[in-house]
Amino acid sequence: MDFGVVLQTDPPARAVVETMKAAEDGGFRYGWTFDSVVLWQEPFVIYSQILAATRELVVGPMVTNPSTRDWSVTASLFATLNDMFGNRTVCGIGRGDSARRVIGQKPATLATLGEAMHVIKELAEGREALHHGVPVRIPWVRDGKLEMWMAAYGPRALKLVGEQADGFILQTADPDIARWTIGSVRDAAAAAGRDPSEVTICVAAPAYVGSDLAHQRDQLRWFGGMVGNHVADLVARYGEDGGVPKALTDYIKGREGYDYAHHGKAGNPSTDFVPDAVVDRFCLVGPESAHVDRLQELKELGVDQFSLYLMHDDRDKTLAAYGTTIIPAV
Repeated sequence: MDFGVVLQTDPPARAVVETMKAAEDGGFRYGWTFDSVVLWQEPFVIYSQILAATRELVVGPMVTNPSTRDWSVTASLFATLNDMFGNRTVCGIGRGDSARRVIGQKPATLATLGEAMHVIKELAEGREALHHGVPVRIPWVRDGKLEMWMAAYGPRALKLVGEQADGFILQTADPDIARWTIGSVRDAAAAAGRDPSEVTICVAAPAYVGSDLAHQRDQLRWFGGMVGNHVADLVARYGEDGGVPKALTDYIKGREGYDYAHHGKAGNPSTDFVPDAVVDRFCLVGPESAHVDRLQELKELGVDQFSLYLMHDDRDKTLAAYGTTIIPAV
């Protein structure tokens, strides 16, 4: 199992770079960031500094979207970084949540997302693609490589992952939800004539190593609110009995809107509806042994990478615990 770390690009950017360097030194192979340029700083600028400061770390957004930047711009950004540093990027992508809603725009449709994944990958790898009705190719790309990993929860999105994406990003560490979503992706891949094992499975969730469970839960409750924001869209689209597991939908019944000013941050006041049981299921809390046990369970379900969101008040200790104890054990 590979490991990644997910950060927000809060200023100063040098702190993000330093944390990514520490993560690579601790055995992490992937460095991810949020991509909402109103809420945080522009990640692609910071990726160049991370890549320059590390040796083999693969970097990318968790996740970008088809609408913030023109697809040719997104492809060129990745291709430029790969040309400079040797194909060390990955494109995590979804429909767009915070990046779109904070500027008064809706997330993209799945049809748009599927087309964007194709065009961005083709252009970033140096091939011609039809973009805005015009054949386009980036002529300076040399031996480019860019994997497209799609974030998804709902049945139609999971089907698109299996049909097209190189990787699947599941933003929750709940084993029951992982089992259902991974199965859905693999079934869709097989139905499309693909080898299901070629789709990389990445679970992303907050992790906090320590013994004070009550404090850990309070620090990570924001994640249940962030996931709930996506789930609310699923319930609106499919209904409460629309095929989405109850483990993913039941807890949002007490949800009363969402304030993006606190998106992804400990103490988010929009997440009071999230019970302790959901935090325990969706996140990794407790001592090192509890993290190892959950990761082994996810590994047995076919998870290829665990990427931990590091947004709480004891980041350095958790990162160190993963490097010295948890990653070697898994």
